Amino acid sequence: MLGTTILLAVRSILRHKLRSFLTTLGIIIGVAAVVTMVTLGKATTAAVQSQIAALGTNILQIRPGQGFGRGGGGPRPADFDEADVEAIRKQVAGVTAVAPQAQATATAIYNGANWSTTINGTTNDFFRVQPWTLTSGRTFLPAEEQAGKAVCIIGNTVRQNLFRGGEAVGHRFRIGNVSCDVVGTLSTRGQAGFGGDQDDVVIMPIKTVQRRFTGNRDVRLILVGVDSAYDASNVQASITDLLRERRNIRGGKEDDFNIFDTAQISATLTGTTTLLTGIVTAVAAISLVVGGIGIMNIMLVSVTERTREIGIRLAIGAVAREVLMQFLVEAIALSCLGGLVGLVVAQLAVLILAPLMQVPYLFEPQINLVAFGIAALIGVVFGYFPARRAASLNPIDALRHE
Repeated sequence: MLGTTILLAVRSILRHKLRSFLTTLGIIIGVAAVVTMVTLGKATTAAVQSQIAALGTNILQIRPGQGFGRGGGGPRPADFDEADVEAIRKQVAGVTAVAPQAQATATAIYNGANWSTTINGTTNDFFRVQPWTLTSGRTFLPAEEQAGKAVCIIGNTVRQNLFRGGEAVGHRFRIGNVSCDVVGTLSTRGQAGFGGDQDDVVIMPIKTVQRRFTGNRDVRLILVGVDSAYDASNVQASITDLLRERRNIRGGKEDDFNIFDTAQISATLTGTTTLLTGIVTAVAAISLVVGGIGIMNIMLVSVTERTREIGIRLAIGAVAREVLMQFLVEAIALSCLGGLVGLVVAQLAVLILAPLMQVPYLFEPQINLVAFGIAALIGVVFGYFPARRAASLNPIDALRHE
């Protein structure tokens, strides 16, 4: 009986192809929108987590100022110095490495090619704090760091634009007014969390940058590697106490520096992305309800059109539950058909949009199964009322219907 009911439902759908397609359009759009939004949201979250992981785990970033801005409207807080770096290295337990940084911008020139880039002055601890490997060459020698030699390690973007992707180690180029010997090249890291190119960088000994580019001994950023055996929050608290003491911050005054934990940044960005994905998905899910209302409307029209057919079936012995099942299966079939087409549309949309958004392509079986299940459930919920109305028809009144 179930096989016959399904066959009748399919025949009814195929009899009005255009109407059936328009009926399922709401379900198609709803399923496609929900699956696309959720999948892209998860892909975006994965991309953010990957970018944060590229910065390294168990890392604390220390900057002067409150938050990302200067805060308070007063003068900019003083930068750090080498003594602050040494104090953190020697007096705070759980610290594996401390990498000070001083930054500048300049134009690099080599063999007629020029490229404006960022100069990052630091020490070899920079490569101990975060997982950024070299593709060729070496890091700085102790003597080069101590003397502030004009040597550098370049990112892939700089190598591509100055050396046309060729070998750079052993060559010399000019950056600003300084001739720099390339001693190493960095592996590709890609885009940063806020859209910057992490590979567009020239890394030099911090003393070289301070003497030749910034003209001072200020340290604008300190990266601190935390031993995995220690609680990062405890290490952060110890550094806060130490810097407050060194910067003479007394009583209840606010810190004039900030410490970011990469794990906290990752959790915050992931939470924000998840929240936005949920909101957009909820909005997209409204179209599923609209699609269900469309199915109920068309099924009511179908019941009206086929009233005499229903009367004949009831008159020759069909019971009410068989009539109910016929129309209910038809509604479910429409919803399931729309769900399947919606899943195909969603995968095509993700394939197109993922590269444009620079996020990885993900296929989530659970999301697709849940979306299809919801589509089928909508067919049951919105198809039951028209089916119940058809089953409750009086055979005599149905046969007299014009």
